[in-house]
Amino acid sequence: MEIKSIKILGRDGCRNCSTMFQNTMDILAEKNIACDCQHVTDLQQIMAYGVMSLPCLVINDKVVSYGKILSKADIEKFIEVN
Repeated sequence: MEIKSIKILGRDGCRNCSTMFQNTMDILAEKNIACDCQHVTDLQQIMAYGVMSLPCLVINDKVVSYGKILSKADIEKFIEVN
């Protein structure tokens, strides 16, 4: 399946959430994957996904991981599966 969008849901100013976003961007660049990648910090948008634990990884509008700080290798596995 083609990846059209990736979102990292997290708190504004959270170092772990920002690191997860940057790691995701790095992976996309390394793999030459063009897709919309966003770091979402707006509480209303986050609540729309029904998650209460952050950070959260959303691929193609599907929550694939939440409440866990993913390593670069973990993020890469989620991207490869989708």
